[in-house]
Amino acid sequence: MGARNSVVLVISFFMLFLALSSAFPRRKNQYKPCKHLVLYFHDIIYNGKNAANATAAIVAAPQGANLTILAPQFHFGNIAVFDDPITLDNNLHSKPVGRAQGLYIYDTKNTFTAWLGFSFSLNSTDYQGSINFIGADPILMKTRDISVVGGTGDFFMHRGVATIMTDAYEGEVYFRLRVDIKFYECW
Repeated sequence: MGARNSVVLVISFFMLFLALSSAFPRRKNQYKPCKHLVLYFHDIIYNGKNAANATAAIVAAPQGANLTILAPQFHFGNIAVFDDPITLDNNLHSKPVGRAQGLYIYDTKNTFTAWLGFSFSLNSTDYQGSINFIGADPILMKTRDISVVGGTGDFFMHRGVATIMTDAYEGEVYFRLRVDIKFYECW
């Protein structure tokens, strides 16, 4: 009977241990970025009158639409390419540290959203190389996250998350995005 009591006691302690360990779950790891940048890019869409200043152009539009005016109904079907200046602050006239190059596709019929695919090509004394971004942009949200999927140079094989925020806009011709980049994988 003594051996049986020992087994029951061991099993009881084991069950108590399991119950207590699951009652107090461990904290999840709070990852810290290995590198952090905040940059701004400035987009000026060609509207038929601003060819000298435009940094973006509509290259595809729904049938019958105009390539100098964004389509009605949430711009659905418009595809724009851009080659925008990147600055360290929110001033369009600050010295550029690189270029934001890529495209955005307005992809939803019932709200303002876009799909983004672009690179930051940086060429400054502080940073050399490119950072590649991809993801959905629900434009009406104050902040939204897109994936950082890689890079070159100082950003070789970097991955992370970029939180973008529309920092300013002027009608449908100009907008400025604040891009808060947090790298969680740095090589």
